Amino acid sequence: MKTNLSALKIGENGRYLTYQNGDPFFWLGDTAWELIHRLTLAETQIYFQNRVDKGFTIIQTVILAELDGLTVPNANGDLPLKDLDPCQPNEAYFSHLDQVIALAKEMGLYLALLPTWGDKFNKKWGTGPEVFTPENAKVFGSDLAKRYAKHQHIVWVLGGDRVPQDKEDEAIIEQMAVGIREFDKDSLLTYHPNGGVIASDIFGKSSWLQVDMFQSRHQKNFREYTVVNKARRRQPLRPVINGEPGYENIPNLLNKWNFQRLDASDIRLSAYWSMLSGAAGYTYGCNEVWQMHAANTTPLFGAHLSWQEALDLPGARQMKILRQVFESLPWQQMLTSGKIFSGINWPLTQKKMALTTADQSCILVYQPTGSKIKLNLNKAILKDTSAYWINPHDGEVIAIEGRPSNTFQTPNRLQDWLLLILSQSQKELWQYPRS
Repeated sequence: MKTNLSALKIGENGRYLTYQNGDPFFWLGDTAWELIHRLTLAETQIYFQNRVDKGFTIIQTVILAELDGLTVPNANGDLPLKDLDPCQPNEAYFSHLDQVIALAKEMGLYLALLPTWGDKFNKKWGTGPEVFTPENAKVFGSDLAKRYAKHQHIVWVLGGDRVPQDKEDEAIIEQMAVGIREFDKDSLLTYHPNGGVIASDIFGKSSWLQVDMFQSRHQKNFREYTVVNKARRRQPLRPVINGEPGYENIPNLLNKWNFQRLDASDIRLSAYWSMLSGAAGYTYGCNEVWQMHAANTTPLFGAHLSWQEALDLPGARQMKILRQVFESLPWQQMLTSGKIFSGINWPLTQKKMALTTADQSCILVYQPTGSKIKLNLNKAILKDTSAYWINPHDGEVIAIEGRPSNTFQTPNRLQDWLLLILSQSQKELWQYPRS
């Protein structure tokens, strides 16, 4: 467990996140929007421990929460603001937040901390009320930064599932960023928009936007790679994070009949499509966990498990494999390559993706459906390589016997697979899984 958490920074190529010493940081997030609002500190420790055990590195949560966060007290009976005034924080509420932040650090977790959910400045949906102006947003941001700038394991996330509707909304966000930067010079800043929108669509010209975040909707087969590709073409260069994909166990497109829920296969597809198209990280989500659903809460989107039960759904367990695979490779030096595939990679099917080093000494392929993979590799490269299948369900590695050819047949046709091809020098460096 890494407890000496340094402030994260942008890597030298502008595409990825690193620790202060330059080591790669893998953003494996979990969505816990209601954690601060609904859980006791003891429950928070249970949740954190579960996520540490599953390999998560950063937790996304909200100070002024979405679900009646201003008018319904937290688990200790405290409201966050006095008289709904962002300039009058309630010390009891923020003392609990102090403990949550300290606990995360103690357990080796970063926090992607949203000052507020979007309905507090733009009540397009949700409960609100709208309490922010540009003036008090700056004060609120300053107060947060003064209180928490000493903590290096925080990433500030503005927005909260919103696209600004007018100039005042934009000014609220800009001024909140100004307030944070006034007292916190080191923590990274990003923005969490609503579905299908990239942060740089809105604030691409703002100097405070350091990480480009998007939300890929709660939808099967969203094709996240199209959004990552679009964001990576933006200037200036920024790391791209899929900060809210479809949640495990949530109804597809949030349909009111609560059928065709997203499952672990949807989670893996979204995660590997995001990462193999060049994202700097991925945030998992679960329907029951984001809302911290319990017997005493109103279920949203057909939530039917308790948050404790939902912690161990298959998709959450399989995110650890995602991280282990990437961290065992020089992933921040690898580039997305469509040209490596022979034949047509049909866009209307579940697209296979590949990452490769410039010299093709390390190649990682994700095949969403079991079938043949045909690659364009010259004989000189193949002569010096070893190839492996990695099962993204359980992490099992299957060595491919004999000299690899340009054609690889998945072990079975009933699931997705990872294909890893390593030169002899890369094979000697490969350590999987990493502890």
